[in-house]
Amino acid sequence: MIWYPYQQMKNMNAPYEILKAEGPYLYTKDAKLLDSISSWWSVIYGYHQPQITAAICQQAEKFSHVMLGGLTHKPVEELSEKLAAWLPGDLDYCFFSDSGSVAVEVALKMALQYYVNRGENDRRTVLALEHAYHGDTFKTMSVGDDEDYHFILQVYGKNPYVVHIPTEIAALEKAFVRYGHELNAFIVEPLLQGAGGMRMYDIAFLKRARELCDEYDVLLIFDEVATGFGRTGHRFVADVVLPDILALGKGLTGGHIGHAVTVARKKVFTAFYDDAPEKALMHGPTFMGNALACAAAKASIELYDQLNVTARARHMEEVARKELAGFTDPRIREIRIMGGCACIEVYNAETLAGYQQFAYERGVFARPFLTYLYSMAPYILTDEELIHIYDVMKEWFRNA
Repeated sequence: MIWYPYQQMKNMNAPYEILKAEGPYLYTKDAKLLDSISSWWSVIYGYHQPQITAAICQQAEKFSHVMLGGLTHKPVEELSEKLAAWLPGDLDYCFFSDSGSVAVEVALKMALQYYVNRGENDRRTVLALEHAYHGDTFKTMSVGDDEDYHFILQVYGKNPYVVHIPTEIAALEKAFVRYGHELNAFIVEPLLQGAGGMRMYDIAFLKRARELCDEYDVLLIFDEVATGFGRTGHRFVADVVLPDILALGKGLTGGHIGHAVTVARKKVFTAFYDDAPEKALMHGPTFMGNALACAAAKASIELYDQLNVTARARHMEEVARKELAGFTDPRIREIRIMGGCACIEVYNAETLAGYQQFAYERGVFARPFLTYLYSMAPYILTDEELIHIYDVMKEWFRNA
């Protein structure tokens, strides 16, 4: 029996069986569906993308996987070189893993050990955001702040080594004054908090965070697993404000195969580069640097530039703003739009009950959660396809 994610198995609706996926469409036995959420925001160029598929197949003819412990291979070397050249600043040192959550785990472990390696064992605290979501592994849950996902940690009581603040500069400055010399890292999903409710905030907050991290010698971690590859209207928010550690996943491979990477700046890497074996980063996911995933990721990065995705994401924002401008309903709390993301937040989760089937019957796959109805569609959608998604959203409120 399959144990499905984020579901009460006893009373869940039967999932839709997908027989084929091509471009932005999912095919069931009786429907052709526009995927409005890109398979949890990962399939950014659509399904069965020819260049990514070809890269995977060509690598599979040679070998699919070898461990990175004591071995290496061209796909991982080429991807590392590509990322170092492509990412901003001196984000040059790539540690690969198999999921976004693990990439963030690695980032948090790096940050703690960075100070331990320098003999600063009192830097035990992590600063994070309210409503944060960074994954479902244990350390990522502990820096998260969403009871709907992480309520299980309540059995341990309040974590004394994690501080959560709102996305307000005054709260940020107050936190650094109080905790700055205890902090090893400040971790954020920059500009857009995804699973925490598609919450959006201003770049000024991150610019001030960078200044304070420099002043207090704290590492700044950007979790761009969800926000990277154009979702905020920036290629990466790291292009605007440079973090010390960057976690990427989801769109890294165009959503064709699981893979992630934690990228560090030189000063972070240097703290581990030593004759002493205990200063090494003792971490090693079995499938890190998987050859198929590396081939897919290299093709995905090349596609990003070829398709001018940043410009496309900004155009998608323009379309969303036009289509949702002035749209109101007493059940709607707020409409938020940024880059490739548009979210309608309602007051009561019951307002969205039944929407998934409603959208299915109109040729759209959607998966609202809690009080959030959103679109984070593949970049390859035409304007007409994108408008259809928003038309279905509006029709729900007009008819439901």
